This record gives sequence, structure tokens and C-alpha cells, in this order.
Amino acid sequence: MASQISGAPSSDFDHALRSVHDARLRPEVRLTEVPAPTRLAPHAVAMTADIVDASDGEDVATGRFVLLHDPDEPEPWSGAWRVVTFARAELEAEVAGDPMLGAVGWSWLTDALEAHGIEARNLAGTVTHVVSESFGDLDDREQSVEMEIRASWSPADAEAGTHLSAWVDMLGTVGGLPPLPDGVVALPGRRR
Repeated sequence: MASQISGAPSSDFDHALRSVHDARLRPEVRLTEVPAPTRLAPHAVAMTADIVDASDGEDVATGRFVLLHDPDEPEPWSGAWRVVTFARAELEAEVAGDPMLGAVGWSWLTDALEAHGIEARNLAGTVTHVVSESFGDLDDREQSVEMEIRASWSPADAEAGTHLSAWVDMLGTVGGLPPLPDGVVALPGRRR
């Protein structure tokens, strides 16, 4: 499959791209390469990921993972690499009033990074949760809760596949998937 990357070839970026393609992901993940942003860095690759419910084939979470590489090491990045992510899923209505929901969402990301042994330098982001209630002619609709986690961080090296794997694990958590049992090895991601 041809990669949707921006920028001229770079041996460091080529290594990172191979690492992303070789990332081992949960079987419920559908990964798709999409056009990468061209103004943020000389080299970039972007992926969308959907977590698919095996029982009905419906997407339970979706997101975007972008890897940026600038050998000039922009000051805000504190290095040559930057990962920019977005994740979204609908949650159970029972969590609507939980005052810790944002902190819990952020911990899903930091826990996934930690579980993969990633030191996320310059980690920043937001967790947004929206509660939708319907009224009038729509009052038969149930309350819904949607969470979005936007985050970015600076990898220390070109092993970007580990960062993708950690982010996909967090996306699975947001989508309500149980953790993989100990000893179960994830598979190379399904790409379309």
C-alpha cells in the first residue's frame, strides 16, 4: 500500500513509517492511511482508526493519529517528532454526571502510554464530554454522552509504532473494549 506522507524522503522518517506499519494492534481496529497535513512539518503521516464492535460491525470509537517529523526540531516540540491525536466515542449515559469524567478520560491516555513504556515529552491535551438531552417531540430519545480526547506529545525517537499502539489501546478503552488478557499478543492492524 502506498503511504500518504508529506515531504521528501528521510531515513529517520522512513524508519518511523515502517514502525507505524508494523505496529501490533487489537483485532477490533480498522486503520486507514489518509492524507497527511502538509504545513505542520516537512514529513508527516496520518491515520484514522475505528474500533469496530465484532457483534454488529458498528464503530464504537473513532480517531486520528498524526506523526510529524521536522529535523529542525521546533522549540515547542523539544525534539524532531510530534504526535497529534484525536479520539471520540459515545459513552454510557450513566456517566453523564460524573465530575471526574475528564480526569478519567485523560488517565486512559496516560495509562496507555505508560503501559507501552512511553515517556511522553511535552504532553498536552484536552478532554471534552458533551451530554445531549432531547425535549419536546424528541423527548423519547435517551440521553447521550460523547467524549473527545485531543492530545499531542513528543516522542524521543523514531519508534512511532509503539506510540500508535498505545494510542489505539486508549481508543479501545474509550470505546468500551475490555483490556486484552495477559499473554494475548495484538496483531498487525487491519488496514483498508
